[in-house]
Amino acid sequence: MVRWFVSLVLDCHAPLRSAAATLEFFSTETGHETMAPHASTGRLWLLRLGLWALRRPKVVADDWVWLTDHSIQIGQCKCLVILGIRLSTLPAARPLCHADMELIALVPMMHSNKEAVAACLEEAVAQTGVPRAILDDHGADLHGGVEIFRRRHPETVELYDIKHKAACVLKAHLERDEHWKSYASQLGQTKCVLQQTELAFLVPPSQRTKSRFMNLAALVAWGRKVLALVDDPSLLKERAVSAERVQAKLGWLRDYREALQRWSASHEVIGATLDFVRHRGLYAGAGVELAAALPVVSGEAGGLRDELIAFVTRESAKPRLGERLPGTTEVLESCFGRLKTLESAQSKSGFTGLVLSLGAMVSRWTGEAIREALERFKVRDVRDWCRKKLGQSIQSRRKQAFDALASATKQG
Repeated sequence: MVRWFVSLVLDCHAPLRSAAATLEFFSTETGHETMAPHASTGRLWLLRLGLWALRRPKVVADDWVWLTDHSIQIGQCKCLVILGIRLSTLPAARPLCHADMELIALVPMMHSNKEAVAACLEEAVAQTGVPRAILDDHGADLHGGVEIFRRRHPETVELYDIKHKAACVLKAHLERDEHWKSYASQLGQTKCVLQQTELAFLVPPSQRTKSRFMNLAALVAWGRKVLALVDDPSLLKERAVSAERVQAKLGWLRDYREALQRWSASHEVIGATLDFVRHRGLYAGAGVELAAALPVVSGEAGGLRDELIAFVTRESAKPRLGERLPGTTEVLESCFGRLKTLESAQSKSGFTGLVLSLGAMVSRWTGEAIREALERFKVRDVRDWCRKKLGQSIQSRRKQAFDALASATKQG
């Protein structure tokens, strides 16, 4: 039953309550009503698995690679997360997945700077030994912390996540592009204008407020597809939408025809580079092979291609001869996304004990592994960890403040 619940949540992406309701339905149908867990019970199962994933002994070796980043929600608290994988188990010719990784560290911190990050990295050495490499997004506190760590452990190399690097390169290009600025502005205005009309099915994608240059693909793809409809409004006849309305609301896209082609070419270069690195990793000669794999293009996309090839060439000088290192933290970013989905509305109330579910999201959970985790860690262990590491949640403080307000109003 525990394995089924965990699988529904982690493999089928079911919310906690949906997983519990699904098991209750099948338990009732099979005449085992008393076996179905409550959602809160299943939640604690996940957290106990996560705590075991965090604290169980790891193999101490010199071929570990750490992927590290902060998870941020409302409030002052950040969670520094380190996932690890040994080079001896690094998959060939495919991207990293959650089951490949181990949770090395999960550190909630109220104030993060390079010294605090370096201290956390030093503590993590006790888990795996000194890592061969640390992969991060070069944020100021992470990069600074890794630099301090490397002064003590020069055998460790730092790798720069290719996706964040590509976003930074793209940002430098687009911030100089007046067409992009006006296009982004038009997208926002069009979204407001269309969302309550018969053209709501053509509303543009939302623009991210953070790392917004990472969603270029969706914004450009929308522009090119809708421009094709503007060019041939007869395709919308079955939607009972007049050509005049399409022209009035979306005709502005014609002014960006050439720009959309340029941006699309840039996106194709970035996409091909990311695909190369996520499948092959970084190794001696990777820059040369990437240059051979990327078609030669001109203009802005050509400049972007040259910059990314130069970057991969520099990073691929860090592995030793015959060694292959991962080049992207996408698997860690994916875990953060799954955590927010699991938390649902709770993610707007700061970190709760559910952050421990990050440990349950990684590794391979056989029936034996689940049994061992639940035998080693009880509910009280989870509650002790949450109390010591997270303290009082924002949601709890909010409730206390409003309860105090209600009490004061009654007394008045």
